[in-house]
Amino acid sequence: MTETVARHVVVHGRVQGVFYRDSCRREAQHAGVAGWVFNASDGTVHAHLEGPADAVDRVVAWTRQGPSHAHVDHVEVRDTRPAGLTGFEVR
Repeated sequence: MTETVARHVVVHGRVQGVFYRDSCRREAQHAGVAGWVFNASDGTVHAHLEGPADAVDRVVAWTRQGPSHAHVDHVEVRDTRPAGLTGFEVR
C-alpha cells in the first residue's frame, strides 16, 4: 500500500478570476488526489492536497504554472498531516 502524504500549497500571483480553482480540481481528480482549494482574501489561492506522494507531487508541480490565463509568481509548499479526505472540493 502506498503511503499517503499531504501538502498545503499557497499560490501567489494573478491566480483569481482565471479558473485556477476549477482547473486545480480537475488536475487533482485526474491524478487521484483528494483535498480542497479556495481563494483567500489576500488574492492567493490555498490548496490542501493528499494522496500518494507521486500524485501529490504532480499536482504541486502543476500549481507552479496553473491554467493558461494565470500568472504564478511563486508557490509556498509545506508538508502537513493527511486528513483522510476523499474527493476534491472547490471552496
